[in-house]
Amino acid sequence: MASRRRAQRTKSPVERLRAICLALPDTTEKVAWGEPTWRVRGRLFAQLDNHHHGAEHLAVWLPAPLGEQESMIFLDPVRFFRPPYVGPRGWVGVRIDRRPNWTVVTKLVEQAYGMVAAPKRRGRGEPSEGAPTQEMGRGEPC
Repeated sequence: MASRRRAQRTKSPVERLRAICLALPDTTEKVAWGEPTWRVRGRLFAQLDNHHHGAEHLAVWLPAPLGEQESMIFLDPVRFFRPPYVGPRGWVGVRIDRRPNWTVVTKLVEQAYGMVAAPKRRGRGEPSEGAPTQEMGRGEPC
């Protein structure tokens, strides 16, 4: 147990994030917009923010349930932020460069994965199951 904790501490934040994402079923990694992204069946659920456009942080962007982004930022603006491009669609930025709580990061990644991996209910005029679509989560970053 102690050796596993030591090994986790020696991994970089990006390596730890990658391990969390790739441990989820049907997940693949793809570089997009110059950053690693993680997808489930082609749909984006996490994107690394490695000082994106000169930002001072290393973070991951994740879709969040309605209202959760605002709550997280209000309660802990040091760790959470509204990311550019996808923030208006409810995604939240989670800093991973300041001794993050990896249990919380893991739960948020799993939640984002579940939101994107869950089958969508189809309404009238929407493509049938299996039809090609452009869906990539709740919006894609630049």
